[in-house]
Amino acid sequence: MPDQRDTVLIEQAKIQRMRLGSALVYGHIGERRTVNDHGKRLMGSIVVAAIACAACVGVSFVSQLLTERAEQANSTVQTPTGAVTP
Repeated sequence: MPDQRDTVLIEQAKIQRMRLGSALVYGHIGERRTVNDHGKRLMGSIVVAAIACAACVGVSFVSQLLTERAEQANSTVQTPTGAVTP
């Protein structure tokens, strides 16, 4: 019988240590996040990433368009008879 009591005591101490470690790492059970919180966070992150990508594509498109227009304006050669584009 003494061996069983010792084993029970050791198991209880192990469980208590695991619970304390979990509380230290993850916080109190009431403060832990639920799956719904993580889902909302995931969807919000996806929306923010999509907006950031769209902004980058828009800026790139506008800068390319302005560069092309500047090149077209520079390629026009002024001659005494009029503008000639090569």
